[in-house]
Amino acid sequence: MPAKGTLSRVRARDRVVRKNSMIVSVASGKGGTGKTTVAVNLALALGDVHLLDCDVEEPNCHIFLNPDLGPGEAVEVMVPVVDESMCDYCGRCADFCRYNALAVVENAFMTFDILCHGCGGCMLACPRGAITEGRRTVGEVLSGKVDGVGLTYGLLNTGEAMATPVIRKVKERIRWGEDAIVDCPPGTSCAVIESVGGSDFCLLVAEPTPFGLNDLELAAEMLEVMGIPHGVVVNRHREGYDSVDRYCEDRGIPVLMRIPDDIEIARLYSRGVPFTRELSEYRKGFIGLFDLMKREAL
Repeated sequence: MPAKGTLSRVRARDRVVRKNSMIVSVASGKGGTGKTTVAVNLALALGDVHLLDCDVEEPNCHIFLNPDLGPGEAVEVMVPVVDESMCDYCGRCADFCRYNALAVVENAFMTFDILCHGCGGCMLACPRGAITEGRRTVGEVLSGKVDGVGLTYGLLNTGEAMATPVIRKVKERIRWGEDAIVDCPPGTSCAVIESVGGSDFCLLVAEPTPFGLNDLELAAEMLEVMGIPHGVVVNRHREGYDSVDRYCEDRGIPVLMRIPDDIEIARLYSRGVPFTRELSEYRKGFIGLFDLMKREAL
């Protein structure tokens, strides 16, 4: 897990002053817990909300919502461009780069764009001004709307190593005064930290299994370090396994909702249908969940 100071800088950079609106991130310690299911159904129950799919390596909110999409916006990152006629192969740029995106071997200069983090430090380190800023495309951002829900999602190009530039571009679409729901990637990686950063509240989706508990613990520890209020939704809840509840009680983490292990929900999911569209009794529960998160975030 990154150092606490790093997480604090992420939070400070992302957090904005809002009035009468809320940004909720939906996360999980592992894949397959129902994180996207919760995010999509919460958005549909609320209606007038912006849903942002930041799981840019495999976004799938649009599969459930099927919105009319506008043209995509390319996501570009900075990469170094070297004028070898000016380069004396001193190697200072390569020494500076902690990501090994540059290499100088005798009278040869090599760049590895996929490793570059776009910090621009190599340009500052070069004493001859031989390095300038180039751009390359790493993904795209698409937006649409359906049933009053605005949807924005990012799509990382195949083979790219870093998801964070695309996630940042997705989150730039959040507008002043609107409620936003951010569907995060699973786990506790840099991509998750980038997605969760700036949230008023994070909703952790957990499944009632030993694996689900283990990964819930990791995700909750991450949010504690980031200082983001959080609560839990237990998905596929069934009687007989209460370790998740006991963990949450011990740590003072509120369990805000339990979604039962319902065969009808599974049938609808298999057809790509959000269950709040067919099972109206759950719509009121998600609206109540949002109200609870607002109170917990204060």
